[in-house]
Amino acid sequence: MTLISDPNRTLESPARAVALVLDDQLDSDSVAKLRKLAADYGKRVVLVVSELDEDRLNLVIEARVSSVVWRHQATPARLVKAIEATARDEGDMPGDLLRRLLAHLERQAQGTVLSTVASGRPTARELDVLELVSHGLGTKEIAEKLSYSERTIKGILHDAMTRLHLRNRAHAVAYAIREGYM
Repeated sequence: MTLISDPNRTLESPARAVALVLDDQLDSDSVAKLRKLAADYGKRVVLVVSELDEDRLNLVIEARVSSVVWRHQATPARLVKAIEATARDEGDMPGDLLRRLLAHLERQAQGTVLSTVASGRPTARELDVLELVSHGLGTKEIAEKLSYSERTIKGILHDAMTRLHLRNRAHAVAYAIREGYM
């Protein structure tokens, strides 16, 4: 993954900051970095990539990447167009990619009710609990700190670990850190 940005550059409006990312092999580490960049840059990330299958496209969307440019179409003019659109808080995707995304969403909507939480993404409440677990707090301490019952905390952890296919609390914390949620 290559990030093109100038950390010393100051902009009149920080909301206009855009990160340009070049990545041919989009793997789990790259997706975690994209999530982190999107959080740091306030959803303003342009991704230049050679190809995206449906699974990786979903990960890119979940990582809140604003614009995607095919590497073979990445001319200076095309990159400027994508960066400007992203800076205006608009998205920019190739037509074929947009059609694939819409077809996927339509298939998903016909087959099942769309969930408000992606199966591979912890909820805000789960992240709050995992944050406290990462600080070494036990179930009782977490319950007191969040004003929940111990049973609720155990349920939150169980649901997260079951849905995300995690083995234990340490694995859950490691997953959240590795994926850029914490």
